[in-house]
Formats: sequence, C-alpha cells, structure tokens
Amino acid sequence: MLDEQKQLLQQIEPLLEAQDISALCQSLKEQRSSDIAEVVELLDNEQKRIILDVLDKPTSAEVLEKVDQATRAELFELLKDEELAGLISQLDPDDAADVLSELPEEKTAEVLTSIAPAESARIKDLMSYSEDSAGGIMDPVLISVRENASVAEAVNKIRAAEIDEDFFSVYVVDKFGRFLGDVRIRHLLTSPEDIMIIDLIDPDAIYVTADADQEEVRNIFSKNDLIVAPVLNRNHKLIGRITADRIIEVAEEEAAEDLYTMAGTDADELDKISIFHAARVRMTWLLPALFGTAITALVMMFFRNNNPLIYLAAVAFVPMIAAISGNAGLQTSAIVVCGLATGHLAALKLSQVFMREVRVALLVALSCGIIGGFVCAFLPALLDNPGDSAYAGPTNFAEHFRIVLAFGIGMFSAIMVATTLGLFLPFLFRRIGIDPAISSGPLVTTANDSISVAIYMTLTLLLVG
Repeated sequence: MLDEQKQLLQQIEPLLEAQDISALCQSLKEQRSSDIAEVVELLDNEQKRIILDVLDKPTSAEVLEKVDQATRAELFELLKDEELAGLISQLDPDDAADVLSELPEEKTAEVLTSIAPAESARIKDLMSYSEDSAGGIMDPVLISVRENASVAEAVNKIRAAEIDEDFFSVYVVDKFGRFLGDVRIRHLLTSPEDIMIIDLIDPDAIYVTADADQEEVRNIFSKNDLIVAPVLNRNHKLIGRITADRIIEVAEEEAAEDLYTMAGTDADELDKISIFHAARVRMTWLLPALFGTAITALVMMFFRNNNPLIYLAAVAFVPMIAAISGNAGLQTSAIVVCGLATGHLAALKLSQVFMREVRVALLVALSCGIIGGFVCAFLPALLDNPGDSAYAGPTNFAEHFRIVLAFGIGMFSAIMVATTLGLFLPFLFRRIGIDPAISSGPLVTTANDSISVAIYMTLTLLLVG
C-alpha cells in the first residue's frame, strides 16, 4: 500500500472506533475516491457501512466501482436496494453496466427499474454486449455532428453538452448516423467558424466494431498510439467510444487473467472471500493434473520388468528429464502466448514463428542433452561404492555408456517434443477460440512430463535393455 493510503488508514481507524462522524467526514472530504476504495477493502463490514454513510453519494458510487470484486460483493450485501439504485445512477453508464453485471439477474432488473428510464436504457444496451467485447467496455456518451455542420455549430454543440467527460474528437456522421470520420478538438479551435466540418474530417480515422474482443482493441490502441477510438455497430453506425484509460484497465485485466490461467487457477477465485470457494477453483485444475501424474507413474511402471538393474539406474534421472523438458516447453509457450496477447505474433504465420522457435529449441535441446549426458556419466561415479551390495547400477562401461547415450538423446527428444507442444498449442487454442494461456497451464505441463518420461524410458531400454 502506498504511503498516502497507509496514512489515511491510520488516520481514520481511531475515528471509526470512536465513531466520530464529523471528524471522519472531514478526513475523507479531500481524499481521492481511489485511495478511499483501497482503504475500504481493508475494513470490516461495520466500518465499511460507516464509510458509505459518511461519504456523499457521488463519492460513494465511485468507491463502489473502484473496490475489488470481493469487497464489492460485501457492499452489495450491506446496501439496501434503493441505496444501490441511487449509487448506480451516479455512475457513468459503462461503469454502471460493469457493476451490475456482478449482480444476479433478478436484482439487476430491480435496480434498473428504479433509475431514470433513459439511463436504464443505456445501461441495458451496454449489458447486451459481451463483457469482453468493445461494446461491453465502450462509453456511449459522445458528441457527434452531421456532415453539413459548420465549425461554429460543432463548437456550440460541445458548449451545450451537459456531460462531465473529456473529449478529444468530435465525430461526424451522415443523416443515417453512419460514421464518416472525426475532427480533433484542436482543429475546431484553430479553424474559422464558417468552415464546413466535412472539410476537416479525417476519413481514415481508426475505429473498432462493437463485437471486437477487448484484447484486439487493446492491441489497436497500442499499435496506433490512440487516446480514443469510436465504436461502430454492424451497420457502421456510431454507438460509442473507448478511451485510453479504459484500455489500461483492460490491459491489467487481460494480464491478470493470463497469469491466473498459466498458474492453473482463475480470476473467479478473487470474486469471493470464502477459502472453500478458492480451494474448489484451484482443485478444478489440480485434480486433472493429479491424474496426469498418475499416468506418468503408469508409464514408468510399464518398463519396470524389462531389466530391473538398468531400470533402477535410469529412474534416478527421470525427474531431470521431466523438469527440464517441461520448463523448456513452458518457456516457448510463454513467449508465444505473450506474443499473441500483445499482437506481436498475431499477424505472423505459424511457419514464421516455427522457423525461429525450432532453431532456438534445437540449440537448447542440444546443449541440455550434452550437459545432461555429462551429468549422467559422472554423477553415479560420485556415489558409487563397489563394496556396497545394494548398488544396482550398470556393471560395466558399455552399459553405463548406453545409459548416458540414452539420457542425452532422451533429453534432446523430450525438449524438442515439449517445445513443439509449447509452440503449436497456443496457435491451435487461439484458432478454436480457447484462451492460449491454457497451453502454459498445469494440464499441458503434466502432459509434457508424461510424454518426456515415456520417450526417455523407451530410448533407455531400447539402447541398453
């Protein structure tokens, strides 16, 4: 927590305990809603209730929107229906839609019937879009003018707009509401008033469609250094806009979502405080991985009767094979997943990425195979005690050399297979509409382990047994 928030928490805790409402009100009066929200997340429910009662309605609404989902779920329980409706009415339509999407449908319907019809209609329109789409994150509040308007008319429309928003462009539409382009505010301020707006528009203005995925929108903003972009529906009609501050939120959400997926958990874990809920979410991923490791054990047991002495010597190096090949595959998939997420690889063909990654994998596999082979050759010698009757390793140089050769080839092969999976699976998942980050999760990692162990044990017994 930042120093300012720590100081605020230290300042208001005694006031909350003493229930000194007037002093508490004064302390919170000059604070940013974002700082108050972070402090509210650390308070108990009774203290949260007091904070909401002390704050004015607009600030309370901002705090409700800015706290994390788990805290917001607690605030939903503390607020009466009419209080919640009052706070929702204070939010911008896009923020209101985000907050209401976390409520049950029946409660959302009740809240929407309690606010102004025009505002309710805007929120319903936003909620009709997928929450991960451009339509779901857009702001429907904008300023547009007809193509036959003058600069003076456009400026007057901005002056007359009773909205608390920052604007960077005025959008130009035809008589059917179809988007023609935009005009930057600076052009309006520096152009004569009698100039027609059609002469100033940028017909090549970048826009996004309402059904575009928010990750795609984020990449468009990043590549083109955009501050704002209009949102169009399927009929090319202007329906909203997306600003850079919203894209920053999207980038944070996408990054966190990918990290959760790669770690084998889910952002849903943070929606509730219950430890049982968190354990259930994690076990959803860990149970399949547990069965996957059982398959790995089954693979090893399959080879146990071929040559017990060689088997015991080879088994000692199984963890090394599984770990190195798994990590190599994870490195490749992480590079590809991040490249796809940021758009750096999205425009490239799989063959182009393959040519680069396969060369990297060959160098890595060759290096690990050679180094691992030396480790396999000399490590047993450090522990070898010829007088120990329990020693179960190979009894001659030829056998030992073949195990080393099998280990080196097995390491090389396992890394190449794991790297290939790490390369192809993100592209495959992306093609069929599954989050590519899953390819770096526990399930795929476990599959890599089973495959690499099977390759190593097969090569060992073929070369030695």
